[in-house]
Amino acid sequence: MLQSLTRYVLLSVIALLCIFPFWWTLVVAISTEGNIFEFPPSFTPQAISLENFAEVFRVIPIFSFYKNSFLITISTVVWKLVFCSLAAYPLSRMKFSGKKLIFGLILATMVLPSEVNFLVNFITMTQMGLVNTYTAVILPNVVNAVSILLLKQAFDEVPQDLIDAARVDGASEWIIFLKIVLPLITPWLATVGILSAVEAWNEYIWPSIVLSKPEDFPLSAGVLYLRGTYGSSTRVIAAGTILTVAPILVAFLLTQRFFMRGMDGAVK
Repeated sequence: MLQSLTRYVLLSVIALLCIFPFWWTLVVAISTEGNIFEFPPSFTPQAISLENFAEVFRVIPIFSFYKNSFLITISTVVWKLVFCSLAAYPLSRMKFSGKKLIFGLILATMVLPSEVNFLVNFITMTQMGLVNTYTAVILPNVVNAVSILLLKQAFDEVPQDLIDAARVDGASEWIIFLKIVLPLITPWLATVGILSAVEAWNEYIWPSIVLSKPEDFPLSAGVLYLRGTYGSSTRVIAAGTILTVAPILVAFLLTQRFFMRGMDGAVK
Protein backbone atom coordinates (compact mmCIF):
# COMPACT_ATOMS: atom_id res chain seq x y z
CA MET A 1 0.00 0.00 0.00
CA LEU A 2 2.75 2.44 0.96
CA GLN A 3 4.69 1.54 -2.16
CA SER A 4 1.68 2.27 -4.38
CA LEU A 5 1.03 5.57 -2.62
CA THR A 6 4.67 6.59 -3.06
CA ARG A 7 4.50 5.70 -6.74
CA TYR A 8 1.38 7.80 -7.32
CA VAL A 9 2.81 10.76 -5.40
CA LEU A 10 6.02 10.59 -7.42
CA LEU A 11 4.12 10.36 -10.72
CA SER A 12 1.89 13.25 -9.68
CA VAL A 13 4.91 15.43 -8.93
CA ILE A 14 6.49 14.57 -12.29
CA ALA A 15 3.18 15.31 -14.05
CA LEU A 16 2.94 18.72 -12.36
CA LEU A 17 6.51 19.57 -13.34
CA CYS A 18 5.74 18.65 -16.95
CA ILE A 19 2.43 20.51 -17.07
CA PHE A 20 3.58 23.67 -15.26
CA PRO A 21 5.43 25.36 -18.19
CA PHE A 22 2.47 24.88 -20.53
CA TRP A 23 -0.05 26.02 -17.93
CA TRP A 24 1.99 29.11 -17.00
CA THR A 25 2.36 30.03 -20.68
CA LEU A 26 -1.41 29.61 -21.16
CA VAL A 27 -2.13 31.81 -18.12
CA VAL A 28 0.17 34.52 -19.47
CA ALA A 29 -1.38 34.29 -22.95
CA ILE A 30 -5.01 34.71 -21.83
CA SER A 31 -4.32 37.31 -19.12
CA THR A 32 -4.20 41.07 -19.69
CA GLU A 33 -3.29 42.15 -16.17
CA GLY A 34 -0.78 41.20 -13.49
CA ASN A 35 2.98 40.97 -13.23
CA ILE A 36 4.19 38.18 -15.48
CA PHE A 37 7.51 37.65 -13.73
CA GLU A 38 6.39 37.88 -10.13
CA PHE A 39 7.47 35.20 -7.68
CA PRO A 40 5.73 33.03 -6.83
CA PRO A 41 4.05 33.14 -10.25
CA SER A 42 0.31 33.43 -10.59
CA PHE A 43 -1.35 30.13 -11.49
CA THR A 44 -4.71 31.65 -12.39
CA PRO A 45 -5.44 34.04 -15.28
CA GLN A 46 -6.35 37.64 -14.53
CA ALA A 47 -8.68 39.69 -16.74
CA ILE A 48 -9.12 36.88 -19.26
CA SER A 49 -9.06 37.93 -22.91
CA LEU A 50 -8.26 36.47 -26.30
CA GLU A 51 -6.79 39.73 -27.53
CA ASN A 52 -3.24 38.37 -27.43
CA PHE A 53 -4.23 35.52 -29.75
CA ALA A 54 -6.00 37.94 -32.08
CA GLU A 55 -2.84 40.03 -32.17
CA VAL A 56 -0.82 37.00 -33.28
CA PHE A 57 -3.18 36.49 -36.23
CA ARG A 58 -2.88 40.17 -37.16
CA VAL A 59 0.91 40.34 -36.99
CA ILE A 60 2.06 37.14 -38.73
CA PRO A 61 0.55 35.00 -41.55
CA ILE A 62 -0.10 32.17 -39.15
CA PHE A 63 -2.33 30.13 -41.47
CA SER A 64 0.46 30.05 -44.04
CA PHE A 65 2.87 28.93 -41.34
CA TYR A 66 0.43 26.21 -40.28
CA LYS A 67 0.21 24.97 -43.87
CA ASN A 68 4.00 24.84 -44.15
CA SER A 69 4.33 23.00 -40.83
CA PHE A 70 1.74 20.38 -41.77
CA LEU A 71 3.40 19.80 -45.15
CA ILE A 72 6.87 19.41 -43.63
CA THR A 73 5.67 17.26 -40.73
CA ILE A 74 3.56 14.85 -42.78
CA SER A 75 6.27 14.45 -45.43
CA THR A 76 8.95 13.86 -42.80
CA VAL A 77 6.87 11.24 -40.98
CA VAL A 78 5.96 9.33 -44.15
CA TRP A 79 9.49 9.20 -45.53
CA LYS A 80 11.00 8.41 -42.14
CA LEU A 81 8.72 5.42 -41.72
CA VAL A 82 9.64 4.22 -45.21
CA PHE A 83 13.41 4.56 -44.92
CA CYS A 84 13.78 3.53 -41.28
CA SER A 85 11.66 0.41 -41.73
CA LEU A 86 13.68 -0.51 -44.82
CA ALA A 87 16.86 -0.09 -42.77
CA ALA A 88 15.58 -1.90 -39.68
CA TYR A 89 14.22 -5.02 -41.40
CA PRO A 90 17.55 -6.25 -42.83
CA LEU A 91 19.29 -5.51 -39.53
CA SER A 92 16.71 -7.65 -37.77
CA ARG A 93 15.91 -10.50 -40.15
CA MET A 94 18.64 -10.81 -42.77
CA LYS A 95 22.15 -12.20 -42.54
CA PHE A 96 25.01 -10.35 -44.24
CA SER A 97 28.62 -9.59 -43.47
CA GLY A 98 29.27 -6.48 -41.42
CA LYS A 99 25.75 -6.38 -39.98
CA LYS A 100 26.89 -5.83 -36.39
CA LEU A 101 29.39 -3.19 -37.47
CA ILE A 102 26.75 -1.27 -39.44
CA PHE A 103 24.29 -1.45 -36.56
CA GLY A 104 26.97 -0.29 -34.14
CA LEU A 105 27.83 2.69 -36.34
CA ILE A 106 24.15 3.63 -36.53
CA LEU A 107 23.84 3.49 -32.75
CA ALA A 108 27.03 5.53 -32.37
CA THR A 109 25.34 8.47 -34.08
CA MET A 110 22.96 8.71 -31.12
CA VAL A 111 25.68 10.27 -28.96
CA LEU A 112 26.13 13.16 -31.41
CA PRO A 113 23.92 16.24 -31.03
CA SER A 114 21.93 17.08 -34.14
CA GLU A 115 23.62 20.50 -34.32
CA VAL A 116 26.89 18.77 -35.26
CA ASN A 117 25.40 17.84 -38.62
CA PHE A 118 24.16 21.31 -39.55
CA LEU A 119 27.29 22.40 -41.41
CA VAL A 120 27.66 19.15 -43.38
CA ASN A 121 23.95 19.04 -44.18
CA PHE A 122 23.91 22.67 -45.29
CA ILE A 123 26.89 22.15 -47.60
CA THR A 124 25.22 19.02 -49.00
CA MET A 125 21.92 20.79 -49.59
CA THR A 126 23.76 23.68 -51.25
CA GLN A 127 25.67 21.35 -53.58
CA MET A 128 22.42 19.62 -54.50
CA GLY A 129 20.73 22.95 -55.18
CA LEU A 130 18.01 22.32 -52.61
CA VAL A 131 18.45 25.38 -50.37
CA ASN A 132 15.21 27.36 -49.95
CA THR A 133 13.09 24.28 -50.65
CA TYR A 134 11.06 22.06 -48.34
CA THR A 135 13.12 19.11 -49.54
CA ALA A 136 16.14 20.63 -47.79
CA VAL A 137 14.16 20.78 -44.55
CA ILE A 138 12.81 17.25 -44.84
CA LEU A 139 15.68 15.23 -46.33
CA PRO A 140 18.19 15.36 -43.42
CA ASN A 141 15.48 14.24 -40.99
CA VAL A 142 14.07 11.17 -42.76
CA VAL A 143 16.46 8.76 -41.05
CA ASN A 144 17.72 8.62 -37.47
CA ALA A 145 19.16 5.99 -35.18
CA VAL A 146 16.35 6.05 -32.60
CA SER A 147 13.68 5.24 -35.18
CA ILE A 148 15.78 2.44 -36.68
CA LEU A 149 16.42 0.99 -33.21
CA LEU A 150 12.72 1.03 -32.26
CA LEU A 151 11.68 -0.59 -35.52
CA LYS A 152 14.44 -3.18 -35.31
CA GLN A 153 13.18 -4.18 -31.88
CA ALA A 154 9.68 -4.42 -33.34
CA PHE A 155 10.88 -6.67 -36.17
CA ASP A 156 12.77 -8.79 -33.62
CA GLU A 157 9.50 -9.59 -31.83
CA VAL A 158 7.81 -10.99 -34.93
CA PRO A 159 7.86 -14.82 -34.63
CA GLN A 160 10.52 -16.32 -36.86
CA ASP A 161 8.28 -19.33 -37.54
CA LEU A 162 5.79 -17.04 -39.26
CA ILE A 163 8.46 -15.66 -41.58
CA ASP A 164 9.86 -19.14 -42.29
CA ALA A 165 6.37 -20.41 -43.16
CA ALA A 166 5.91 -17.55 -45.61
CA ARG A 167 9.24 -18.34 -47.24
CA VAL A 168 8.31 -22.01 -47.55
CA ASP A 169 5.09 -20.94 -49.29
CA GLY A 170 7.20 -19.07 -51.84
CA ALA A 171 6.71 -15.51 -50.59
CA SER A 172 9.48 -13.12 -51.53
CA GLU A 173 11.19 -10.89 -48.98
CA TRP A 174 9.22 -7.91 -50.28
CA ILE A 175 5.92 -9.74 -49.77
CA ILE A 176 6.97 -10.83 -46.30
CA PHE A 177 8.03 -7.31 -45.45
CA LEU A 178 5.01 -5.50 -46.86
CA LYS A 179 2.12 -7.89 -46.22
CA ILE A 180 3.17 -9.92 -43.19
CA VAL A 181 5.68 -8.10 -41.01
CA LEU A 182 4.65 -4.44 -41.39
CA PRO A 183 0.98 -5.02 -40.42
CA LEU A 184 2.16 -6.81 -37.27
CA ILE A 185 4.26 -3.88 -36.07
CA THR A 186 1.62 -1.17 -36.59
CA PRO A 187 1.81 0.02 -32.94
CA TRP A 188 5.57 0.54 -33.28
CA LEU A 189 5.12 2.36 -36.58
CA ALA A 190 2.59 4.61 -34.84
CA THR A 191 5.05 5.28 -32.02
CA VAL A 192 7.83 6.23 -34.42
CA GLY A 193 5.38 8.32 -36.41
CA ILE A 194 4.22 10.25 -33.34
CA LEU A 195 7.76 10.87 -32.11
CA SER A 196 8.80 11.97 -35.59
CA ALA A 197 5.80 14.27 -35.92
CA VAL A 198 6.58 16.00 -32.63
CA GLU A 199 10.23 16.40 -33.60
CA ALA A 200 9.46 17.72 -37.10
CA TRP A 201 6.73 20.08 -35.88
CA ASN A 202 8.96 21.63 -33.20
CA GLU A 203 12.09 21.92 -35.36
CA TYR A 204 13.03 25.55 -35.93
CA ILE A 205 16.83 25.84 -36.11
CA TRP A 206 17.31 23.80 -39.29
CA PRO A 207 14.37 25.38 -41.21
CA SER A 208 15.69 28.80 -40.21
CA ILE A 209 19.06 27.89 -41.74
CA VAL A 210 17.97 26.46 -45.11
CA LEU A 211 14.94 28.68 -45.72
CA SER A 212 15.35 32.40 -46.33
CA LYS A 213 11.84 33.36 -47.44
CA PRO A 214 9.61 34.12 -44.43
CA GLU A 215 6.52 32.89 -46.26
CA ASP A 216 8.10 29.41 -46.47
CA PHE A 217 8.81 29.13 -42.74
CA PRO A 218 7.06 26.52 -40.61
CA LEU A 219 5.14 27.77 -37.59
CA SER A 220 7.94 27.02 -35.12
CA ALA A 221 10.28 29.34 -37.02
CA GLY A 222 7.69 31.89 -38.15
CA VAL A 223 6.46 32.55 -34.63
CA LEU A 224 9.90 33.94 -33.80
CA TYR A 225 8.86 37.08 -35.69
CA LEU A 226 6.72 37.89 -32.66
CA ARG A 227 9.88 38.27 -30.62
CA GLY A 228 11.28 40.77 -33.09
CA THR A 229 8.08 42.74 -33.56
CA TYR A 230 6.89 42.54 -29.98
CA GLY A 231 10.11 42.32 -28.03
CA SER A 232 8.43 43.63 -24.87
CA SER A 233 5.04 41.94 -25.32
CA THR A 234 5.59 38.65 -23.55
CA ARG A 235 1.86 37.93 -23.58
CA VAL A 236 1.68 37.98 -27.40
CA ILE A 237 4.73 35.73 -27.61
CA ALA A 238 3.09 33.35 -25.12
CA ALA A 239 -0.07 33.30 -27.25
CA GLY A 240 2.01 32.44 -30.32
CA THR A 241 3.70 29.66 -28.38
CA ILE A 242 0.33 28.18 -27.37
CA LEU A 243 -0.85 28.27 -30.98
CA THR A 244 2.33 26.44 -31.98
CA VAL A 245 2.05 23.72 -29.34
CA ALA A 246 -1.72 23.16 -29.46
CA PRO A 247 -2.00 21.14 -32.72
CA ILE A 248 0.71 18.65 -31.87
CA LEU A 249 -0.64 18.34 -28.31
CA VAL A 250 -4.12 17.55 -29.59
CA ALA A 251 -2.70 15.07 -32.10
CA PHE A 252 -0.76 13.31 -29.34
CA LEU A 253 -3.81 13.08 -27.07
CA LEU A 254 -5.82 11.54 -29.91
CA THR A 255 -3.12 8.96 -30.73
CA GLN A 256 -1.62 8.27 -27.30
CA ARG A 257 -3.13 4.79 -27.10
CA PHE A 258 -1.10 3.77 -30.18
CA PHE A 259 1.96 5.42 -28.68
CA MET A 260 1.60 3.56 -25.38
CA ARG A 261 1.04 0.23 -27.16
CA GLY A 262 4.18 0.76 -29.20
CA MET A 263 6.29 1.83 -26.25
CA ASP A 264 5.02 -1.13 -24.22
CA GLY A 265 6.13 -3.45 -27.00
CA ALA A 266 9.49 -1.70 -27.27
CA VAL A 267 10.11 -2.10 -23.54
CA LYS A 268 9.25 -5.80 -23.67
